[in-house]
Amino acid sequence: MNTHKLLTMVLVLQVITILNQWFGGPISKARAQIPDAGAQQMEIIAQLKNSNETLKGIDDKLDKMGSIFQSGKLQVRLSKPDDNQEK
Repeated sequence: MNTHKLLTMVLVLQVITILNQWFGGPISKARAQIPDAGAQQMEIIAQLKNSNETLKGIDDKLDKMGSIFQSGKLQVRLSKPDDNQEK
């Protein structure tokens, strides 16, 4: 009797599996993506170029500030504090 129940369960599971394949049931297929090493390296190179451009801009600004400080033409002006400000 146990063998008959076990065979019935196996048959039911096989029918469910076949119906699932025919009608495309709720089981979704695995969709693996193959990594593209070349594209990843090109993206890293593009990011590094962008970072280098940003650093060059910062370096240029620091050079301008350094030349202003070395020229001695920097003036600091103090303004009178507002009467409305609390101390």
